[in-house]
Amino acid sequence: MRQLERLFRRRLPADRLLGNDFARQICQVSRDIRRQVGVLADRRGDVQHVMVGDARGIELPDWGRLRAGRGRLRGLRCIHTHLTDEGLSRDDLTDLAVLRLDAIVSVGVREDGLPGLAHTATLAPANDDGRTTEIHAPIHPAELDLDFGVFIRDLENELSATTGAQQVGGAERAMLISVTAGRDRETLDIHVEELTELARAAGVQVVDVITQNRPRLDPKTSVGSGKLSDLVIRCFQQDIDLVIFDQDLTPTQARNLAERMELRVVDRTQLILDIFAQRATTRDGKLQVELAQLRYRMPRLAQRADLSLSRLAGGIGGRGPGETKLENDRRRVRDRITRLERDLKQLAKQREGRRRRRGRRGVPVLSIVGYTNAGKSTLLRALTQADVFIEDKMFATLDPVSRRLRFPREREVIITDTVGFIRDLPGDLVAAFHATLEELVDADLLLHVVDASAPDFERRVQAVHDVLGRIGLGEKPELLVFNQIDKLPDGAAPALERRHDCVAISSVKKQGLSNLLSRAERMLWDGATASRGASPFGDESVEPRRSAGGGS
Repeated sequence: MRQLERLFRRRLPADRLLGNDFARQICQVSRDIRRQVGVLADRRGDVQHVMVGDARGIELPDWGRLRAGRGRLRGLRCIHTHLTDEGLSRDDLTDLAVLRLDAIVSVGVREDGLPGLAHTATLAPANDDGRTTEIHAPIHPAELDLDFGVFIRDLENELSATTGAQQVGGAERAMLISVTAGRDRETLDIHVEELTELARAAGVQVVDVITQNRPRLDPKTSVGSGKLSDLVIRCFQQDIDLVIFDQDLTPTQARNLAERMELRVVDRTQLILDIFAQRATTRDGKLQVELAQLRYRMPRLAQRADLSLSRLAGGIGGRGPGETKLENDRRRVRDRITRLERDLKQLAKQREGRRRRRGRRGVPVLSIVGYTNAGKSTLLRALTQADVFIEDKMFATLDPVSRRLRFPREREVIITDTVGFIRDLPGDLVAAFHATLEELVDADLLLHVVDASAPDFERRVQAVHDVLGRIGLGEKPELLVFNQIDKLPDGAAPALERRHDCVAISSVKKQGLSNLLSRAERMLWDGATASRGASPFGDESVEPRRSAGGGS
């Protein structure tokens, strides 16, 4: 202990990376205790931290974000021993990149306690090879004649010049990660493509996509410690702001990943909730999204407790300030959830009144359902000529929209567009939007819109059926509508209709709409199962008429 304390009183020359006398001192201590010993020294040469590890590694202290920033270095160099002369480890290079150290040096310890070769690495400016670190040739500490002060000043100037200014208000740079556990490659590609579309809908810039195949997910980090170290360096290389996982993370996994990567880490559920929060425009939609977010965060509050707060208190079972703050947070969230549920029930009663008034007029109701971004809003616009917002993004339409639609035989219905579904739709989201989905209860017929160009449309159909089953609408009459046939080869549409007993249309080019209306009319008023065949109205591009006013 006295020898370790003496290291604090040592001062390295400001113009030298490492002196031979200092290397001899830490190597002797390391040999005596058979543990790795290290120090963190600032640019004046003063020792700020002394660290003792075990025979295999050393752990750096948590000093926060002191002086670290874009284009800047930490202002500290790490010098530590290795009991064998194995050179710099992957952990050394990871710490150098993530913590933005001035330099990292490992000194081998010989059997006689004298220093062996010194292995040095520093950060590298932007280069064509994509390297983030510069590993220098090993050399004995006595032969290190590098003018460290000049070297580090020039290096930091180069890093600042190549980093450039950070754009304020620009899209966040995201890395997408999908960990496979018994999943085939085709399914993995589909999930990654869908996660990419979700990220695009959330307004983030996808910089990189990482996949990993594991027999089972790591309970602590999902990806495992080795892969996590690689991800940390990769995030640094590409200046990542946000990491998005395709799998739902446990609170423990999310906390461990965020602490290790020093970045915001979200899972697929959080991403979907964020998209809903961006797209909600009505008071009803905003309340439902907030309720879903609070329900999702409630079990994760315990994981965010401040470990620096004391948990000691007088008496058996006494609670300290840390747990008191946690209980206060929980109580506020529970109170807010109760209030939101009360407000949503009131809004649900108002919608129920509108549905009853609509039912007294005897007007049938068509509800458009389907996977997100299948073209539901585009179909509503094509049928009613209504000014409905459409965009080629997932969950572009969040709030339900109702319009009147007049059939060719002067029969009138109300057609409603609802929120899109997705595989593994978060349970909290389904519960929060249960009031909105109640609009489907009074539907006389569901128009299930399917993107015919999607390679996994059968999985998407099953995902919609799963959600409908969860809300008790699995037995509701349904007409399959395969949209976007204009993206299919010639002759593919009739084959789809024969195979799935559906109607093939193109909402954009208004193909097949008359056939759709004919099938829907027979199912609504004749009570018969729609038959296959040509449209009785002749031309497939006939445009349906809109009722006067076209109000909701």
